[in-house]
Amino acid sequence: MSCTLCILAAGLGSRFKGGIKQLEPFGPNGEIIMDYSIYDAVEAGFDKVVFIIRKDIRDAFDKMIGDRISKYVKIDYVYQELDCLPEGYSVPEGRVKPWGHGHAVCCCKGVINEPFAVINADDFYGKEAFVKLHDFLCNENSDRKKLHLGMAGFILKNTLSDFGAVNRGVCEVKDSMLTDVVETYNIRRENDGKVYSGKEETAELDENCYVSMNMWACPDGFIDKLNDMFLSIIRQPQQAGPLLLVGTPGSYRKLCLPIFFQLSDIRFLDFLTVQQSCFRHLFRIDAEHQVSLAG
Repeated sequence: MSCTLCILAAGLGSRFKGGIKQLEPFGPNGEIIMDYSIYDAVEAGFDKVVFIIRKDIRDAFDKMIGDRISKYVKIDYVYQELDCLPEGYSVPEGRVKPWGHGHAVCCCKGVINEPFAVINADDFYGKEAFVKLHDFLCNENSDRKKLHLGMAGFILKNTLSDFGAVNRGVCEVKDSMLTDVVETYNIRRENDGKVYSGKEETAELDENCYVSMNMWACPDGFIDKLNDMFLSIIRQPQQAGPLLLVGTPGSYRKLCLPIFFQLSDIRFLDFLTVQQSCFRHLFRIDAEHQVSLAG
């Protein structure tokens, strides 16, 4: 079965200084984080990569990664721009940014017509995660009335960084099904060995709890449902639930991927546990991996 890897790479990286965060080299041969994700995804069975980017960074993308990996896997580009809206709709007055990850996936309508996985461009996931999502997408016998989705769930302690705090979606799971995701900020391990979140008001977290790193498995047909939800938000934003819109009214409202919980067409949202440590495996790169990435 054909499966696509959809990479969210249109972010501005406002907290990153010194260039385009998604394209920053850091590997021993100048690899960027997406090199590792694409390599692991292709090894797991994904046969197409779609980059969601801004038009102004297309040339930089081609030069840094697109031209090189197109020798190994089919690629395509989708532009997430503020005016990427359904026909007949215009940008609301005062809106200055696109509508977040959900809007980005909506922009893939007509480009992605097969089951697909969604990931961030600037996170490292590890091969185990891609194998589990690919197997899920290939083995799920979804009926046409209900969609069957999945999310890769990581163990919090395996996603912590030694170089600062991270943000994660803390998950609630029941009977191997994801029931909620709570966005949690400034997560770090303190000198007492415990894990905390928050700044002014801190809270201790269980280091073995499950978290989301924004890695989703979506069946074909999901983008149509997502577009329907997006249209409902444009028409009547005041009626959208809290999981759909984040921030204050106006320019900072976003359409978030956890809309799954408010879609009546969702049948199941499987929680796919990933045991592998993310960051601590990042620099264990064998020679074959390097050659494949560096071209």
